[in-house]
Amino acid sequence: MTATTEEASATDDSTEEAELPPGPDGWPLLGNTLQLARDPVGFFDRMASYGDVVRYEVGGLPFTMVLHPAYVERLLVTDSDSVRKFRFEEFGGNEFAPDGVLFTEGEQWRAQRTVLQNAFTLDRIERYGGTMVDVAADHAARWGDGEELAVNRQFSDLTVDVLARTLFDLDVDGRGEAITSVARAINERGDPRTLSNFFLPSWVPTPSQRRYDRAMAAFEDIVDELIEERRRVGDLEERDDLLSLLLAAEEPDGYRHSEGELRDQLLTFLFAGHETTSLTLAYTTLLLTRHPDVLERLHEEWDEVLGDDDPSPTDVPDLNLTDRVLTESLRLYPPAFAVFRTAVEDIEIGGYLIPEGTNVTLPQIRLHRDPRFYDDPAAFRPNRWTGGVEAELPDYAYFPFGGGPRHCIGMRFATMELKLVLPTLLRRVEFELLSDPDPELSPGATLRPADDVRMRVRVRE
Repeated sequence: MTATTEEASATDDSTEEAELPPGPDGWPLLGNTLQLARDPVGFFDRMASYGDVVRYEVGGLPFTMVLHPAYVERLLVTDSDSVRKFRFEEFGGNEFAPDGVLFTEGEQWRAQRTVLQNAFTLDRIERYGGTMVDVAADHAARWGDGEELAVNRQFSDLTVDVLARTLFDLDVDGRGEAITSVARAINERGDPRTLSNFFLPSWVPTPSQRRYDRAMAAFEDIVDELIEERRRVGDLEERDDLLSLLLAAEEPDGYRHSEGELRDQLLTFLFAGHETTSLTLAYTTLLLTRHPDVLERLHEEWDEVLGDDDPSPTDVPDLNLTDRVLTESLRLYPPAFAVFRTAVEDIEIGGYLIPEGTNVTLPQIRLHRDPRFYDDPAAFRPNRWTGGVEAELPDYAYFPFGGGPRHCIGMRFATMELKLVLPTLLRRVEFELLSDPDPELSPGATLRPADDVRMRVRVRE
């Protein structure tokens, strides 16, 4: 069933007469596991042929995919209490930062979110702007003219450095490799294309699980070192960074982070805070090498707005084409490619029943490319975001940062970073694409390219 917006907005409190949604046939025990493993991104497109609410089964667990913006809004906003975060350890996966804000629930989550929001106010983020630009300029200066780079890895190093110096007021000092290594290990374990990686429980010592265990142990050691270093320095109340805030903060109701929560918050932000931004830089750069006309117009905008200077937060509102380019990049390649939830009660949506305990998939990668909402959806067209298109687009036809009360807390930080780092880099260097211009995608914890995105760098005169 394909619903209109009006139909999708209608709800029925009763689930008694609702039936299970349609979906593909599967194998006994395996369900649709093999179909997902063969082509994870294409799997979302095939599910859409069954309608806007589709059931399937993976790894012995029931899933329902929701493919209409109004249904997504209902689950993330209107009736967000009817679902909880999907727990990957229940799927046989590794438990990652369970006491971090990404996975906590209820009062614990609300108390954490209140504390963390103080680190992401607009004025605080704007104070980080100069550091973001300085880090980007420093990394660009390290690249030799004619050097061949895996830009996805270079941008990962860069965004770790930004995160460490801004949110944590630290120099990673050679420890960045441990952070980027754990990101690769998490994605490898979460890649459904390799059945042994994705579906075997975490206690099975596969090569990928052993790599994950080693990377995570090194990562956790660094987090513990960073916390101890900051405690030794002291003067926590005088500092302006997230780590000091977490160590010093105590809410009026007496809530403060436990040792486990503190550690898991750093694990969460060091991973999620750099990974999604680095991927957006990689995909945006790749798209611009394929569309030199757009890159030329960007340089014209930067020359007009910035002159000979690097960008600053006060310039960001005037970088209109830069904003459209990044918006379009996030549409085509949302790093967090799907939101996963689990129903905590029976839910009726679109006339269909999602039984309690069913896992719910809300795939940005599919909705962002839905031809009902986007003309020529596979094309990179930054100017589609002009002429009031956003006002006409249904809410949640575009949601790269999630939505509702659990939307990405670092959204403003990430968008500021992207709008400052992109011109800082591309006014210093040019990139020649050496890899496949249409890379195979590897959806694990994030939407990574299956292979490194390789480019040759040229220093601009």
